[in-house]
Amino acid sequence: MADSSFDIVSKIDRQEVDNALGQTAREIATRFDFKGTGATIEWQGDEAIEISASADDRATAVLDVFKDKLIKRQQSLKILDASEPRQSGQVSKIGITLKEGITSEDAKKISKLIRDEGPKGVKAQIQGDELRISSKKRDDLQAVQALVKQQDYEFAVQFTNYR
Repeated sequence: MADSSFDIVSKIDRQEVDNALGQTAREIATRFDFKGTGATIEWQGDEAIEISASADDRATAVLDVFKDKLIKRQQSLKILDASEPRQSGQVSKIGITLKEGITSEDAKKISKLIRDEGPKGVKAQIQGDELRISSKKRDDLQAVQALVKQQDYEFAVQFTNYR
């Protein structure tokens, strides 16, 4: 019997992020507490989002609304790397970069964890920005998924290609 396997990845669902951004933009356009603050949220290329408002607290409030929309769409907040509010003339801005992919150091940490604490006979291979986990027993793979879910990493973790 062939080995069963799955991939550990850190991917962003761009459509869901775009939908959350659109919902946030509509909400700040209609909410009373954002009237007259010049609050906006928009894409800056493919990997970044920029929030601007007349004051730091309003920019932070827009960020909170955006995070709330992401949570409702089952997106991890670990994909966001938000800067502190900064003044740009009369406007306060927050830059957000989207984090995607598992770095080689993080992949090494995960594979070491699986080797040390995971079931015997489970193999972990680093393939670019993802990790392929394989084993003869499917129960071992489910144990590895539970083990990885228990850890608190600085990046979002998803499991794909379960075969």
